[in-house]
Amino acid sequence: MKNQYFIITIIVFVVLGVFFFTLKKMAPEFHFVALETGNTIMALLSLITFFIVKKQLTNRPEAFVRGVYSASFLKLMVCMVSILVYVLLNRTHIHKPSVFVLFGIYIIYTVMETWLLSKIVRD
Repeated sequence: MKNQYFIITIIVFVVLGVFFFTLKKMAPEFHFVALETGNTIMALLSLITFFIVKKQLTNRPEAFVRGVYSASFLKLMVCMVSILVYVLLNRTHIHKPSVFVLFGIYIIYTVMETWLLSKIVRD
C-alpha cells in the first residue's frame, strides 16, 4: 500500500502539472509559476504527511485520526501562508482565479491523502 500511495501522489502531481501547462497555453492570465509551485509544495507535504501518519500508526492505531487532522491543518496553514506570499508579491495584478485554483490544489491533495491513508489503516 505504501508504494500505491507514492504512485498515486506522483500521478496526481503529474496530471495537475499537465493541466497547468495546458492552462498556461489556453489561458495565459493564470500564473503558471504560482500554480506549479503550489502543486509541488502540496505534493511534498502529502509525502511528508504519509510518514507522519505512518509513525503515528506504529505508536497507537487510534492516533491515525490525530495524525490526519494535524497533517491537514499543516497543509492548510502552508497553503494559506503561500497564498499570502503570492498576494503580497503580486499586489498590483492579483489573478483571483489563480488563488481559487491554489485552494483547489489543497482540496485535491487532502481528499486523495485522506482516502489513501484511511485505506492503509483498514488493511
